[in-house]
Amino acid sequence: MTEYQSNLMDIEAVQKILHKSRASIYRYANTSPTEFNLPFDPKRLNPELRQHPSEPIMFHPNEVSRFARDVLKVQQVTIQVQEPASTLTNQLLQEILQELKLLRQHFDQS
Repeated sequence: MTEYQSNLMDIEAVQKILHKSRASIYRYANTSPTEFNLPFDPKRLNPELRQHPSEPIMFHPNEVSRFARDVLKVQQVTIQVQEPASTLTNQLLQEILQELKLLRQHFDQS
């Protein structure tokens, strides 16, 4: 996951921010079961572009804020994006990455 992707919001995060049901978020979203990556629609909640239809629908915080302000007429919108909780798997992968970097550095110096 790139740094850009880690700042995106999934359906659950948008649901919490807008205080709407999961079904409502899907109704607001500019998606279609038959089309992929629809053009921008100012009256809908526009997800980020996806590389494949099976990828999860993700939203940029600015888009969620725009939608809440302009479409839902919410007066004040506060969006706070937090890093996901670190899991044991993530910690192990980070340690492996550090080891690989050290090995690479060692081989480059040789």
